[in-house]
Formats: sequence, structure tokens, C-alpha cells
Amino acid sequence: MKIEVWSDFACPFCYIGKKNFENALTNFKHKDKVEVVFKAYQLNPNAPKIMKGSAYESFASSHNMSINDAKKRFQMFTENAKKVGLVYDYDHIQMTNTFDAHRIAKWANTFGKEQVITDRFMKAYFSEGKNLADFETLLIMVKELGLDFETAKLVLSSNQYEDVVKAQMAESKEIGVQGVPFFVINRKYGVSGAQPEEYFSDALNQIWSEDNPLQTLGDTEEDSACTDESCSI
Repeated sequence: MKIEVWSDFACPFCYIGKKNFENALTNFKHKDKVEVVFKAYQLNPNAPKIMKGSAYESFASSHNMSINDAKKRFQMFTENAKKVGLVYDYDHIQMTNTFDAHRIAKWANTFGKEQVITDRFMKAYFSEGKNLADFETLLIMVKELGLDFETAKLVLSSNQYEDVVKAQMAESKEIGVQGVPFFVINRKYGVSGAQPEEYFSDALNQIWSEDNPLQTLGDTEEDSACTDESCSI
């Protein structure tokens, strides 16, 4: 089973959805036969490298709402994150451009470390107030994870992996992704949004049983049908 995940480090639903999906995958009895591939997506390609003002002001301006409404929206994100054990700190969050962070993630993918660096970047963005557009910040995390600092520095100082990131974002448009996170399973099924862990578990079991009827013959679990739900900001 191949699962492609379109997401952005700056998407609050993506971090929550990733957590729920990975919890479901951990308990999936065929997890050793599942390949997970992360795909780049940007909610705001025009986001600056340095945020001016507060996150509340930035979000309110870009979404044409009041600062009070932005605070309410952030509170909703924070409460949803807390339910799955994540901490969101919108008082210190840096709403900046994620393109170069995606380039570093694609570099990390060449030696099987994209999931690890994705976890780190999301925590840095939502919980630690890190600026993911700042090269020094990205390199500190690369070094922290034990990855090749000098090679990462060369990647950032060039246009390496820019074509990969752009191609994956273009691919999302081709297959009709309108909100993230978006999970594509075996290029046959789409799951949109930060669905609960139970939803992902049901989806994995249902799709596995449909694609492997002989292998699942005799299983006692009840499987639920998969339906798409959108989860856009």
C-alpha cells in the first residue's frame, strides 16, 4: 500500500492530521507493507521570509477578518491540537514562507529522513516559534538531527530541490487537492483533512481488504467505508 501525503509545515490541520494518521498506522497490522511518501504543498506561497507584526495581525490581514476573529480561530486550532497531545503557541508563531524548508525536506528524503525532519519542522513552527524561512534556523535543526550540516548549507545556498518542490505542488493541482492535509492511497482513494485516528484506521483496513481480499479472508474486524471530507483553512 502506498500513501502519499500532501501537507505544509505551516498548516495547523496538517500537524494534527499527521499525528492521527501515524497513530492509526502504528496500530495497523499490515504497516510493514505500507509506504508513506510526503509531498510538498504551500498554503501561502506569498508568505514573507520575515513576519511583520503579530501572527494575529498577519492571519487577520491575509484572511480578511478581524484580529479578534483570528484569535478565536487560533484558539480552535490550539484546542484541537491539545486533544492529540500537540502544543500550539500562537503568541510566538512566525508565519513565514516554507518553500526553503520544503527543499531541505526533499534533500532529507534522499536518505530516508523526510518524516523525521517533517516532525521537527512542524514542532519548531507551531510549538517553538521558529522561523522556517531562516536558513540559520533550518541548519541548526539539521545539525540537531545529526544530518549533514555542510551539505544542507549548500542546498540552501543554491536552487537544489526547487524543481522537486514545484513539481509536487503542481501535481497536487493536477489531482485536485484543494485543502491539506490530503492523503492519496494507492492512487485510488483520497482522504482529506485532519480526520480522527479511528477514521484513518477504518480507511486503512477497508482499503487493504478491498485490495487484498484473499489475505484478509477470515479477519474479524469490521471495516467502515471511506468518504472524503475537506479540511481547508
